[in-house]
Amino acid sequence: MDQGEVLLRRAEDADALAAADVWLRSFAAALPSVRCAHSGDEIRHWFAHVLVPQYETWVAVTTNTVVGVMVLKGAELKQLYLDPAWRGRGLGDRFMAVAKQQQPDGLTLWTFQDNASAQRFYERHGFTSIQRTDGRRNDEREPDICYAWKPRAP
Repeated sequence: MDQGEVLLRRAEDADALAAADVWLRSFAAALPSVRCAHSGDEIRHWFAHVLVPQYETWVAVTTNTVVGVMVLKGAELKQLYLDPAWRGRGLGDRFMAVAKQQQPDGLTLWTFQDNASAQRFYERHGFTSIQRTDGRRNDEREPDICYAWKPRAP
């Protein structure tokens, strides 16, 4: 596999730390005004002991490098983060196709109100805003938006 070729696959235990590092880099790049509520070590522990072993976690891998991560918990898209250098290359679209294939009856997700690029991405993929909050229920205490996607009727 060359650097331009990217494989999407289910995450393995050995991917957890690299996936966490993608999450950390992406969060810092995409959300510079949002305070990360947890330390890097806490995020790595969460990936290694919760997300990868307990949820449907997917990674995008080139050669032996994780460049993207997506986490599903049933019909909720819990996480979708790409290494900043890999944004704009179609990986998000590929992850979204996997999410919709895995949950063909519909998906929900939350994103921060400050994340305009994520909102445009999800709306482009057919998600609609169904709820806005003041952020009291998330760890960052940032206003957020719940989005939902339902497949079109045949």
